Amino acid sequence: MRPYQYNWIMKILILGAGKMGSFFCDLLSFEHEVAIYDPDPEHLKFTFNVQRFMRPEEAAGFEPDLVINAATVKYTIEAFEKILPYIPKTAILSDIASVKTGLPEFYAEKGYRFVSTHPMFGPTFASLSNLANENAIIIKEGDEEGREFFRSLYKKLRLHIEDYTFAEHDETIAYSLSIPFTSTLVFGSVMKHQDAPGTTFKRHMAIAHGLMGEDDFLLTEILFNPHTSGQLDRIQENLTELKGIIERRDSAAMKVFLDRVRENLK
Repeated sequence: MRPYQYNWIMKILILGAGKMGSFFCDLLSFEHEVAIYDPDPEHLKFTFNVQRFMRPEEAAGFEPDLVINAATVKYTIEAFEKILPYIPKTAILSDIASVKTGLPEFYAEKGYRFVSTHPMFGPTFASLSNLANENAIIIKEGDEEGREFFRSLYKKLRLHIEDYTFAEHDETIAYSLSIPFTSTLVFGSVMKHQDAPGTTFKRHMAIAHGLMGEDDFLLTEILFNPHTSGQLDRIQENLTELKGIIERRDSAAMKVFLDRVRENLK
């Protein structure tokens, strides 16, 4: 791969034409030469200005500089395995997976240059046309040129960028995703139909519906993060404390609890 310059036209192969794959396809296809691979022809119907491949061997003549794996978490490594025989050893492999389990070992085994990032937004809740208030993580381990490509791309989207190691990423995800995911799952697990729901209830329900629209494997893998259990312990401790305050009808203790919550939310 030639020395990285953001204004240099690259050949980029995207794996997976789902919502995030299509997003990156639209984002990059007017500045770079882009191809997209997805075995489902229905997904490829909505991709434009790119070469479209339904079989991995079709990528053999494309010779990408960069491969962006946008397959769902369940199929991230499998998608790499299918395409590797048909791409040059000079290509940089990249993933945008929200769960990095197994990826450090995979990259080490294959010997390709790689870059791993995590756009901390998804098509369920974020507006992909306005990402100014969203975040992205770039993993410190990886190829310098690859990291610089995504840093330039994410800056162009006005994303706030943090640099973490693989281990720091997993700890962050356990906190930033596992806590809201588990809280929402518990909320949804005790729900029943309301004929006249209040505003707060409706907002919680909208979040719950959005979460349950995500892939089951993604939810499971995020919750199975080794760091999730510790976050659940914190939730249980605070829930037990709040339950005791309510049962005792202890106004002074409730004031202390509420003040602590407000302080945490600053």
